[in-house]
Amino acid sequence: MHVAITGASSGIGEALARAYGHASNRLTIVARRTERLQQLATELDAPTHSITADLSDLTTCCDWIDEAESTHGPIDLFLNNAGIQIVDPVLAVDPDRRDQLFRLDLLAPLRMIHRIAPGMVERESGVVVNISSVAGLVATPGMCHYNAAKSGFASFSEGLGWELRSTGVHVVTVYPGPIRTAMEEKARKRLGGGFADLAPTGSTEKLARLIVRAVSRKRRRVIYPRFYVVTRIFRGTAQWITDRLTPPLKDRRD
Repeated sequence: MHVAITGASSGIGEALARAYGHASNRLTIVARRTERLQQLATELDAPTHSITADLSDLTTCCDWIDEAESTHGPIDLFLNNAGIQIVDPVLAVDPDRRDQLFRLDLLAPLRMIHRIAPGMVERESGVVVNISSVAGLVATPGMCHYNAAKSGFASFSEGLGWELRSTGVHVVTVYPGPIRTAMEEKARKRLGGGFADLAPTGSTEKLARLIVRAVSRKRRRVIYPRFYVVTRIFRGTAQWITDRLTPPLKDRRD
């Protein structure tokens, strides 16, 4: 099976590469940091092809796909994971930073799906896994652009799953809550105090295992840590709590 993972050099993407990095698979790992990708490739048992790419460039964000498929054949499992986060008061965010986030967290993932999914439909086989966020269900103050991008991505992914359900192509939408990564640590410090310090936090390894299981069992979504299932079932209540427990951000960047 050819497994392609974006944002694979660290965090959730790296954990997914390790979870799928066994001899029965062929991996393509994509990210901006060449050295980290190449190091990861040496640590996996699967034949692994690493590709350096800046997916926030919409004119080239799909260029890696031809190289990947010429190396390992058609992509059977696409793990759409790359993303960035901004934790700042919305009016203090530089427009270039804002636009980069929307390109990487929403527009590029949609373009890559439009490039990869038709081949899966033609073969009547394949899986697309879209890594959204609990922030796509309940908006966190101080993360307005991230909330918007992940909400849009989640909505697209859920709808896509229903559209493709009779084609042989399966779609999994993933809603991570706080996961112990460098990005999460930075956000937690920026949101320090109140709910940010109390919120249940998960591990990349456990999330990767849950995603592997969801793919194999054809489940439609993963929400982890399980505590955050309430954000989907009781969205109004969860939003009310989040609004009141998230401390205000100062108008500055760290």
